[in-house]
Amino acid sequence: MDKIVFITGASSGIGAGCARKFASQGASLILNARNVDKLNGLKEELEKQYGVKVYLLPFDVRDRKAAMVALESLPEEWQAIDILVNNAGLVIGMDKEQEGSLDEWDIVIDTNIKALLAMTRLIVPGMVERKRGHIINIGSIAGDAAYPGGSVYCATKAAVKALSDGLRIDLVDTPLRVTNIKPGW
Repeated sequence: MDKIVFITGASSGIGAGCARKFASQGASLILNARNVDKLNGLKEELEKQYGVKVYLLPFDVRDRKAAMVALESLPEEWQAIDILVNNAGLVIGMDKEQEGSLDEWDIVIDTNIKALLAMTRLIVPGMVERKRGHIINIGSIAGDAAYPGGSVYCATKAAVKALSDGLRIDLVDTPLRVTNIKPGW
């Protein structure tokens, strides 16, 4: 099998764009998201247009147990993940920090930080063992400069940068690579 790319949040936006780009290069894809209908549509599109193999692994990245079960369920030929794209992320609530919703913040932090950490922890040890891999974390320019009503989202994307930098340092004695991509308007 060609390189195996695992993409979280693959059902739309940057995640779906990454899937299309990797498929155009002949990669085999494991696509993750919560929306199974969108994943099925993307799988059909990519297999038809590029003739690549696509495996769907639908679960909510905030659910650590579901992530563990899903990854353990991968058939053997799909287990040697070469590239992890930690893309799943969101922003909800544009309130001033002193007026924001603690429940909304939990969702943003759990998705943008804790899920990225969990997916990294679950997948990267296999890469280290195989002595190959690339971790691509999707951050944001919002991690460099806050904007009105976005303090929590901006803080999570600053965390993505720090976590990427830290992982790069932790993997310095391996051939693995870590990239933090920071899209913006």
